[in-house]
Amino acid sequence: MIFSNMVLIPQCKSRVILFLWLLGIIALLNGSAVEARIRRYKWEVKYEYKSPDCLKKLVITINGRTPGPTITAQQNDTIIVELTNSLLTENVAIHWHGIRQIGTPWFDGTEGVTQCPILPGTTFKYQFVVDRAGTYLYHAHYGMQREAGLYGSIIVGLPDGNSEPFTYDYDRNIILNDWYHKSTYEQAAGLSAIPFQWVGEPQSLLIHGRGKFNCSTLTTPSLDAGICNATNPDCEPFRLIAVPGKTYRLRISSLTALSALSFQIEGHNMTVVEADGHYVEPFVVQNLFLYSGETYSVLVKADQDPTRNYWITSNIVGRSAPNTPPGLGVFVYYPNHPRRSPPTTPPPPPLWNNTNPRLAQSHAIKARQGYIHTPPSRSDRVIVFLNTQNTINGNVRWSVNNVSFALPHTPYLIALKENLTHVFDQNPPPDGYDFQNYDIRIVQENRNATSSNGVYRLNFNSTVDIILQNANSMSLDTSETHPWHLHGHDFWVLGYGEGKFDMFNDPKKYNLVNPIMKNTVPVHPYGWTALRFRADNPGAWAFHCHIESHFYMGMGVVFAEGIDKVGKLPSSIMGCGETQGLYGP
Repeated sequence: MIFSNMVLIPQCKSRVILFLWLLGIIALLNGSAVEARIRRYKWEVKYEYKSPDCLKKLVITINGRTPGPTITAQQNDTIIVELTNSLLTENVAIHWHGIRQIGTPWFDGTEGVTQCPILPGTTFKYQFVVDRAGTYLYHAHYGMQREAGLYGSIIVGLPDGNSEPFTYDYDRNIILNDWYHKSTYEQAAGLSAIPFQWVGEPQSLLIHGRGKFNCSTLTTPSLDAGICNATNPDCEPFRLIAVPGKTYRLRISSLTALSALSFQIEGHNMTVVEADGHYVEPFVVQNLFLYSGETYSVLVKADQDPTRNYWITSNIVGRSAPNTPPGLGVFVYYPNHPRRSPPTTPPPPPLWNNTNPRLAQSHAIKARQGYIHTPPSRSDRVIVFLNTQNTINGNVRWSVNNVSFALPHTPYLIALKENLTHVFDQNPPPDGYDFQNYDIRIVQENRNATSSNGVYRLNFNSTVDIILQNANSMSLDTSETHPWHLHGHDFWVLGYGEGKFDMFNDPKKYNLVNPIMKNTVPVHPYGWTALRFRADNPGAWAFHCHIESHFYMGMGVVFAEGIDKVGKLPSSIMGCGETQGLYGP
């Protein structure tokens, strides 16, 4: 309302002032007195030589940094990112991991699903609302670029005047990662080759972009004598300065390309309070297990001997990786010198092949009392996804219900909205597998699978159950942990189990009282995980294993829902496949 041109006669002036005062009070009560902000960012994405683990290689940076800049906002703010692709010979797209993109499905940032890629030399504008407080991520979603360094954090705070159900003195952010020396192109070529060439275990583990590779282990002499330099400041250990007696909220995230991790701070307990943007009924751990795509907040009190410093470590679990050194950082008690090493050796990691503590942590994560979003009591549809490793025409692939996913040339969102039915397979993928006869604990005699780019069409506003069923891979006695991430939604985690899911008895054990809501969840070796979500966000949404090589090899699906309710698509997402010329600028 604008009153600048009003002329008030004396007898009305006091009444108008009172009226305006009442309007202000009403606005405060409605929470609308503080308007949501617009947060603008200008990013340049390009290759630069960096040495995050002491070995120099080309990495993808944002404004010269990896990890990239942290986006900091408040709930209901609008984020605008103008991204210039300066990779010269390479496309790019960025996914806003955990942001549901309500009303803006075209800015989810998933190349081939919601947009065409951003071409070299061009600038693309992402614009979306962060509708919920919490800890989130962003990362490349084109090819396998994420593991080349293109990632960062999104931290969303509560609106002014609101408080969280826990207290702390300082807020810190840590992204965990694994690191390969081969380029993503070399890895992709090996994964697509006949015979198959696996990417292997990572060379290093990074704690917020810093690790330490042992340069003396280089097997091939380098033409550049300085290519691996243990004194390079790029690979100085990550250090967190702590004031004795203070409590720290650590927002710990994983964006590994392959590895499941354990994280610990020597001698300190961690209280888990948030997972993927939702408050957790607090529980205490000494090792926090993280899977790629997950975010947690833990509270740590600096309550140990303040005369020394302590190790921060990350270690690989779920895989045998004897040649990958632990990620090391230092929890520095002020005013000790930051470069003073702890007087101890780093604490030993959990046994890599002991699934019991990892499964126990999964079971322990429940919604916090007072912040429970009760799930629907039953679902309208149940889809079981059997995770298997297969071959197609000699290529090794990952599959879901014996179907390996392949992206079409025309993004799904555009094809569905414009009714371009010929650009992807119109036959829906299967909702299940041969439950009775399939043995999940053996290597299958028939390892052949098929490839498809069909989608699962979900009735709008329906409730969908997803059962992730793990199985043996093509290697004897091997079942890998797979972290699955759903775009555009959060889901309720109804339960975990070991062995084959029993469709008659296991649903009776579902947690319908206080299940946590998440966007990323693991399915453990030879086990199952049950999820429930509402198909209430119009768009086309990827659901896939968050391990880079596994999704590249076909471990994913796409859900389509409420397409008729999707608004007019922006022309900026066009330009590939059959989208050229659909809309003018």
